[in-house]
Amino acid sequence: MRWFWIDRFDAFVRAKSGSAVKNVSLSEDHLHDHFPGYAVMPNSLVVEGMAQTGGLIVADAINFQKRVVLAKVAAAQFHRDAVPGDTILFDATVLDLKPAGSLVHVTTRIADRGGDGEGFPQGEAELFFAHIDPGEGVPLLFEPEQFVRWLTQMKMYDIGVDEQGNRLDPPWGTEAAVSGLALSSGLTGAGATAFK
Repeated sequence: MRWFWIDRFDAFVRAKSGSAVKNVSLSEDHLHDHFPGYAVMPNSLVVEGMAQTGGLIVADAINFQKRVVLAKVAAAQFHRDAVPGDTILFDATVLDLKPAGSLVHVTTRIADRGGDGEGFPQGEAELFFAHIDPGEGVPLLFEPEQFVRWLTQMKMYDIGVDEQGNRLDPPWGTEAAVSGLALSSGLTGAGATAFK
């Protein structure tokens, strides 16, 4: 089973920022036990959505040449619960991008049904990612074709642009690029539940 904590991207600027969406549904198994009688999306899984949003921005920025692994969560705060029927809006900004790692700030909002579109603050965190060469202890989590299908389904390259506003080309134009994508698809930290 694969754990996807974002459903699609609504904005994507290469190496800079992105916005993603997660629709919380009562049909998700983890909500049946958290908590019985009052289903709440666990904030640890909201952090996983933050990591997937920020991690994909970083992985694309380094052309999927290394595995992007969540190394540390710092300064995480949560202001309200996300419950079934809510839409979580993830807004990620790359603060620092270096060859060995990156720092991303992510905020989450609960979409305002019928409101002004700004939503209600839900949480925020700073995430540190390590950039690891393939074969350094992070397992292959996706087959290349699965990973490409996931990125395609999330509309990452349908809406993605570079800093000048030019449309992005998907990185899987060749068989070698698709193989590289699979090698770099580890987007979560040790012990985390996502993608396992």
